[in-house]
Amino acid sequence: MFVISNKKNPLGQDWSVGVLSPTMLWPVLERWIVAGLLCLVASAQYSSDQCSWRGSGLTHESHSRDVEQVYLRCSQGSLEWLYPTGALIISLRPNTEPSSGASHGLHACIKPQADSRGAHLYLERAGRLHLLMAEKEQTEGRVRCFPLRNGSLFVEAVGQQDISRRIAAFQYQLMTGAGAHLYPQPNTFNPQINTGTDPCTQCSDDQVLMAVCTSDFVGRGSVYATDAPHSSDNFSIAVTLSRLFRQKSRVFSLGGARGRGWSGRLNTPPQCRTLPEEEEFLFTGAVRFGEAWLGCATHYRHFLELYRTALETGSNPCHIDTD
Repeated sequence: MFVISNKKNPLGQDWSVGVLSPTMLWPVLERWIVAGLLCLVASAQYSSDQCSWRGSGLTHESHSRDVEQVYLRCSQGSLEWLYPTGALIISLRPNTEPSSGASHGLHACIKPQADSRGAHLYLERAGRLHLLMAEKEQTEGRVRCFPLRNGSLFVEAVGQQDISRRIAAFQYQLMTGAGAHLYPQPNTFNPQINTGTDPCTQCSDDQVLMAVCTSDFVGRGSVYATDAPHSSDNFSIAVTLSRLFRQKSRVFSLGGARGRGWSGRLNTPPQCRTLPEEEEFLFTGAVRFGEAWLGCATHYRHFLELYRTALETGSNPCHIDTD
């Protein structure tokens, strides 16, 4: 029970509240709680962590020329910008000490969501903007890459009278030049990607052994189909695996098209020679934006010879169960 003392109001009338029971007090508290929650919702215009950012352009509604700075410190993540207005300048870096040199030679690769709308993507370099991808290009599923040393990502909202139902959204990954080279870039944009190697060069024996240890996926299997490229970006080959030694994410599924083992698809650059069908290979590679890209591949019997020799000499970089 809560007792409130009797008082007079400014007109001299009795202003006696008397005794309030908990049941009488609850509706008052309830209104204050609801009002407080609404204030919290209104103020929560964005959320972020070291890897991803989600925000709303409604915070810029009265200042459509505002530029907001966003810092992301992960090897991969995402950005989602609801109702874009103004602009974002995004600094992408790995979560390491600057003095470590870990970002040297890294590239940022950007893949917009298929339904991304409302913004253009630029590379901001020395105060100048270089177009990476216009709004209408973002539905094509293309990937654009640029060296981290070249600048920051600049996301500019497209001027619209109605910003409802517009969300600018993309994924990003930081990768070496060899990884970034997997994605062809338009002639109008020169990102100066330096891979150091030709992506179609056959791997040496030492590289094959190291790929078994460091790749996102390692499997034993064969090619059963090669698709004509739907664009100039890549070929896609369908594979079945009788043995899956490791996979970083679920790019291969159990019980594939032929009803046995594992199945999946591997992307390769369009300029590279495709592997013959039905022959047995060791496949290794990387997962980029949820897709498997072929790295080192060699006939499986050749790999067994390499691995057994490395075991005998103690030069194998890691252990794999081939039995």
